[in-house]
Amino acid sequence: MIAIQQTLISEDIFEKNFVCNLNACKGECCVAGDSGAPLDKEELEILDKLLPVVEPYLTNKGKVAIKKQGAYVIDEDGDYTTTLVSEGAECAFVFFDEKNIAKCAIEQAYLDGKTQAVVPDWKKPTSCHLYPIRITAYKEYDAVNYHQWQICKDACTLGEELKLPVFKFLKEPLIRKYGKEWYDELELIYQSPEIWKR
Repeated sequence: MIAIQQTLISEDIFEKNFVCNLNACKGECCVAGDSGAPLDKEELEILDKLLPVVEPYLTNKGKVAIKKQGAYVIDEDGDYTTTLVSEGAECAFVFFDEKNIAKCAIEQAYLDGKTQAVVPDWKKPTSCHLYPIRITAYKEYDAVNYHQWQICKDACTLGEELKLPVFKFLKEPLIRKYGKEWYDELELIYQSPEIWKR
C-alpha cells in the first residue's frame, strides 16, 4: 500500500491499465449491479438542487422512479446510492444515446452548461467519476482501491493497448477528490517503482 496524506492506496492503480471503451461496453456499469452509484452525504443536497435542470435529460422511467423514491435511496448496506428505475435495472439518471450507449443525464446537463449556475464544477457523483477506483472511508484514512468488474474487460484491453495506468486515466477525478498536490505526489511515487513495486 502507498500512503499519501490521509489515504492508503493500492499499487493496483499503478499496475493495472484501464481506458473506458463505451463503444464496446455500451455503458454497462450504469445498468448492471444491485444498487445505484454510491453517494457521499454532501452529494445528496447537490442532487436535490440539480434535479430541475437534469430532469429534461431523464427517461420517462427515470422520472417515474425519482418521483416515487427521490433522487437517492439507502441500499441494503445502509449506504446512500442513486435510485434505480427498478430492481436490477439501470440508474434513474441514465439515458440512452442513438447508439444505445448508456450515458449519465447529470454529466450531459453539465457538458451542456446547464448545471454550473446551480452547482459549479460538479460533473457527476464522485463514485461514478472515479470508477474503477473505489474509495472506502475509514475514521483515520481513505482506502483507495482498484475495483475489477467483468463488464469492464474491454476497458482493461484498451488500457493495455494504450499502456495507460488506472491512476492516469482517472487524473481529473482524482484531482477533484484529493487535490493537485496529492495527485502530483502520486505521480512522483509512480516514477520511482523501487518504492512501490511488490
